[in-house]
Amino acid sequence: MNKDLTVGNPQTVLWKFCLPLFGSIIFQQLYNIADSLVAGKFIGENALAAVGNSYEITLIFIAFAFGCNMGCSVIVSKLFGAKDYKGMKTAVYTACIFSGVVCLLLMMVGIIGSGLLLSLIRTPAEVFADSKLYLDIYAWGLPFVFFYNIATGIFSALGDSKTPFYFLAVSSISNIAVDIWFVKAFHMGVAGVAWATFICQGISCILAMAVVFRRLANIKCKEKAPLFDLRILKQIVSIAVPSTLQQSFISLGNIMIQSIINGFGAPVMAGYSAAVKLNNLVITSFTTLGNGISNYTAQNLGAGKLTRIRQGFSVGIKMVWMLSLPLFLLYFFGGSIVLKLFMDEPTALAMQTGIIFLKILSPFYFVVSAKLVADGILRGAGRMKNFMIATFTDLTLRVLLAFCFSTTVLGATGIWCAWPVGWCIATVLSILFYRKGPWAAPTDFLFLH
Repeated sequence: MNKDLTVGNPQTVLWKFCLPLFGSIIFQQLYNIADSLVAGKFIGENALAAVGNSYEITLIFIAFAFGCNMGCSVIVSKLFGAKDYKGMKTAVYTACIFSGVVCLLLMMVGIIGSGLLLSLIRTPAEVFADSKLYLDIYAWGLPFVFFYNIATGIFSALGDSKTPFYFLAVSSISNIAVDIWFVKAFHMGVAGVAWATFICQGISCILAMAVVFRRLANIKCKEKAPLFDLRILKQIVSIAVPSTLQQSFISLGNIMIQSIINGFGAPVMAGYSAAVKLNNLVITSFTTLGNGISNYTAQNLGAGKLTRIRQGFSVGIKMVWMLSLPLFLLYFFGGSIVLKLFMDEPTALAMQTGIIFLKILSPFYFVVSAKLVADGILRGAGRMKNFMIATFTDLTLRVLLAFCFSTTVLGATGIWCAWPVGWCIATVLSILFYRKGPWAAPTDFLFLH
């Protein structure tokens, strides 16, 4: 069901819009961690390391899909908020064409260059074959990744956060079941977890796109919407490219960090692989809520309601801090328990690596969550230059400090210490950029109004 986010109490509107996003976050992360969970529990530590190693490269592909998602979502939100339904439909068609071309190019890179990419990150010989096998299968499923992201972006742009939740719930549970089935019953190893993702993602993508086009057909406009518009494409690209660059450079940074970690051996790789999945669950949760705030911002900007954007920011901060508290407590005090979900009889070094990682990063979830809410508003308002400055500052600091700290007596622990430094400085920048927007009140103090 489509929802106008420009009317009603901002707190009530955002809570109703974001509650299904909370559910979607859980199932999205179940989808993302299922491969590692099954690999670690039912295949072995090297399989977990191989999937985790490949995951850093798949994040680059996902970055492009995310960029197309955001470019489509923000522009469609603005047009929907302005009641320009003809332009909105054209934006959807244009985004689909653009995404298809980008996806085709990336498929060629993934299929032809998977071995080279794995060599560049110094993948150890004992996990190279499994890493390449997983990556090859994943590359063939990229169209499903791209168009599923487009579908969810359109649903969110129309104020509908429930439909993506339903798709994710069914798909993620199915993915876990098929993962286990392929690995335990058919003994397919790493190939089993890759094919399970391919099949479940494909079915979800086809069904989601079918619902999108049926939803669009029910929105009436006086004239037939063109299938392509160059002006709208430029608007989509102006959001998609910075969003893609943000995610791509974060992924590239993570790959560079992964290459450092690979030098410490398979046990450290396995411990990091499990812990970073748990950390990504948190960061993706904040990012997803930030994306929801982007849709809220774009709709209200299209309707010319700037005061609601400021009110939405305050609500967003409250939501992410409510999420940060239990996650911090769980990871900081119960890290060993959740890490065992991924590792069956882990080595002492692998477990120690994961616990230290979570203890260092989890206290700073309150900081980075505020950044991602501010980023959501900046992106929804099209202020991509400010958004990129804050993001690249975070990334650059994390990568440089990871290299520097890892060569000290801290060793691998020094790598994890780089995260909080980048988060804190980038958060200050994002908040300052937010406060310079036309929606900010002169009396605003920091980010609590």
